[in-house]
Amino acid sequence: MADAVRARLAELRRDLHRYPEPGWCEFWTTARLVEEIQAIGVDELAVGEEAYDPAERMAVPSEDELTTWYQRALDRGADPDILEHLRGGETGAVAVLDRGEGPTVGLRVDIDGLYIEESEDGGHIPAVEDFRSETGETMHACGHDTHMTWGLATLEAIKESDFSGRLVVFFQPAEEISGGGAPMAKSEYCDDIDYLFAVHVGLDHPTGEVVAGIERPLAMCHVDVEIEGTSAHAGKSPEEGSNAIQALGTAIENVYGIPRHSDGMTRVNVGRVEGGTASNIIAEEVEAVAEARGETTELMEYAKAELRRKFETAAEMHGCEADVDVVSESPRADSDPELVDVVAGVAEDVDSVEKVLPTADFGASEDATFLMERVQDEGGLACYCIVGTDHPTSHHTPTFDVDERSLDMGVEVLTNSILSVAEERP
Repeated sequence: MADAVRARLAELRRDLHRYPEPGWCEFWTTARLVEEIQAIGVDELAVGEEAYDPAERMAVPSEDELTTWYQRALDRGADPDILEHLRGGETGAVAVLDRGEGPTVGLRVDIDGLYIEESEDGGHIPAVEDFRSETGETMHACGHDTHMTWGLATLEAIKESDFSGRLVVFFQPAEEISGGGAPMAKSEYCDDIDYLFAVHVGLDHPTGEVVAGIERPLAMCHVDVEIEGTSAHAGKSPEEGSNAIQALGTAIENVYGIPRHSDGMTRVNVGRVEGGTASNIIAEEVEAVAEARGETTELMEYAKAELRRKFETAAEMHGCEADVDVVSESPRADSDPELVDVVAGVAEDVDSVEKVLPTADFGASEDATFLMERVQDEGGLACYCIVGTDHPTSHHTPTFDVDERSLDMGVEVLTNSILSVAEERP
């Protein structure tokens, strides 16, 4: 790619990096994407509720949080007309190119950031080169700024090519909370897709390395728990209370004792707890956030059921009640070998790619699996590939960054893979 194109990709990625927004709050981000898509010119553009049924969303934040981020986007200069389509957290967009006879090809990229305050360390390039997150509380610590750049640049490259068929690009919100994949998978835009590509940057694969298709992504669920007991004076009459903190402590101990399953790997974690008011008050209410994962969807369901049971029985044991709410989840879906071969063959011919791995274990979870599963269930092929990048620290850390040499590499791999299936149909 020419230096001017590389510079433009880096500029776009840095602009998106400066203002990361959490799941279902990507108001400025969606407005920015819509402006770019409109500048490219597409045959159809669905924004917010036009792209999916809002009732299908999972893990939607509180109205207060949505309102706060909406107002921030407005204050930052997002187009008010575009924002009107996004009220209530109906973020994200789908762009469609319709180029006559040929297959329908999907490309899914995610758009949300994380609640991580970005580093101001002198060795952190976004801080040094003045594109560090401006929000003070959120960060693109997983490369979604890169993913959006790939999505836009690939859309533009396909438009300028001799592609024949229909290209559907999903700019999906709320991946980090597993909230956006399901509604987009259930939308009309996921109908009759012949080939679907999803993509991630890095994941411990260095610059110049491409994984043509992941294996064994973990099915997962996010769970919110509330335990309610009865307060009492801890010194005068502790026997009159039902201690929610004690119930939670028992539950946590039991959660980590969930038996391993003979069919494969499971994971559980209690990631946040909050509750109680004072040292001399028996706690009346506590909250916890937990998750369960499994090597298969069935194993995740086992771990989820056990997780629920541990919280409910521990609460009952201590005279309390537990409300366990599964706020979001995602299934396992594997890359199809036929499409893996296409990506591998394309990547081998990209000059900047030094090494191609046909497959690799993912080791984490992704709600792109909802779209993959939908496509596969209807007879299409799906593939989730990785374009490596040198990142100084792990994903989801304050000093995460990407090597911008991976920007044009990703565009080339994705563009040529889409053109390949349109021309040859594996």
